[in-house]
Amino acid sequence: MHRRIQLLLIPFLLLTFLLFNYSCLYQNVNPAELASAAIKLYVNKNNIETISSLPEKYLVKSKDGIDAFISTMENRGFFYQNHIDDGIVFIKNGQLFSVISRMYSKNYMIVSVPSGAPTDLPQETITLTATGDILMHNTVIDSGRQGSSYNYDHLYAPIIHLLEEGDYASVNLESAIAGPAKGYTGYPLFNSPDSIATALKNSGFDLVVTASNHTLDRGYKGALRTLDILREAGLDTAGTYKTPEEKNTHLIKDIRGVKVGYLTYSYDTNGIPLPADKPYFYNLLERERIISEISALRPQVDVLILILHWGVEYSPYPTQQQRKLAREFFTKGADVILGSHPHVIQPMETMQINGKDKFVIYSMGNSMGNQNGVERNSGVIVKLEFTKDFNLNETSLNGITCTPIFMHPYHENGRRMFRAVPVEATIQAIKAGKDPYLQSDSLPLLQQVLADSIKQLNRPLK
Repeated sequence: MHRRIQLLLIPFLLLTFLLFNYSCLYQNVNPAELASAAIKLYVNKNNIETISSLPEKYLVKSKDGIDAFISTMENRGFFYQNHIDDGIVFIKNGQLFSVISRMYSKNYMIVSVPSGAPTDLPQETITLTATGDILMHNTVIDSGRQGSSYNYDHLYAPIIHLLEEGDYASVNLESAIAGPAKGYTGYPLFNSPDSIATALKNSGFDLVVTASNHTLDRGYKGALRTLDILREAGLDTAGTYKTPEEKNTHLIKDIRGVKVGYLTYSYDTNGIPLPADKPYFYNLLERERIISEISALRPQVDVLILILHWGVEYSPYPTQQQRKLAREFFTKGADVILGSHPHVIQPMETMQINGKDKFVIYSMGNSMGNQNGVERNSGVIVKLEFTKDFNLNETSLNGITCTPIFMHPYHENGRRMFRAVPVEATIQAIKAGKDPYLQSDSLPLLQQVLADSIKQLNRPLK
């Protein structure tokens, strides 16, 4: 009975709508098409409905409809620029394009898309890069000392070009940046100079993951200062949060119309208690929590990346539980899992889930540090290519590249220094006599690192 009354009221509401908003008659809108759009808005409780396709016009709610209209256009490859008076400006294929929005009542407006809009963008390809853990050991900290200050631009100088191949690059920092009063130290309680944040930005990184087992090495205040310093350097952070609002605002990057979401988690804080009154502070690696947040983020993005600090240190293999979780997270909506924490390279795996390729690398190894053993000073730069078809609104993984890197210790001006080098390219540079620090006697080591890294990446899983 209630539904029938609603349906009987529609004509009356529509008539009232038109009578009290007569100015719509002066906007070159077919009344029948307008009436149809108005009914759909009411019945479907939408914020936007199409009035006509030729010419292209939309009826939108003035409060929420513009956001819905912008989202509709972005799904077609138009990238929103700004809203000036009656014009909403987009860019597509390098061409600026303006649509017209006109109020005709307090709560509704008509948006008109002029003819001659740029042709639909069929697809867009983006590239994401990522690499493994940063361990700021005492020797690495000392390598940046310059009198009373520090500079770490040398650490990643040989691989900047690889990081910058990506539209967005991530790394995991296993150190607090708690300030000089706490003293700069490496393992077991890491605390690095502020300039490491500047160096990461200068090296091409965009996102620094702060959830690890070393997050609370210098306490809760130290962890908060770490966030401040990284953000002041212009870096995004994920995994730890200062407020509930930060925690509930997922990291989403819009890269030329392809929306990429990041979720990051870690297994523990080395037994240091998390602040009991701040449950939002740290993303603990819990199955139910991750599944819930995947479900919340998935409808908002084209690509969903998980960065997980997990696994067994120095083990060449993931556990069976990790593999089981990876498949479950993919089934729930994740597209990629990037693993950290073991400090050695672990295998990668591509799974077919619902007809789509899903990629996991269980550990990317280290990207900086000074541990014992060649395998603990090795890592990879992962490069992932995704292509979005705007017409179908579908995004697929269509390229995976893993470039082995090695943490090379060297001496310069009497100081022990460190740099992450691309192994294969460095071998070629040595052969050509172009590496500034390495000679032919280093070739056997680097050739072994390259072979072992490739073997480890492709090692059959048990």
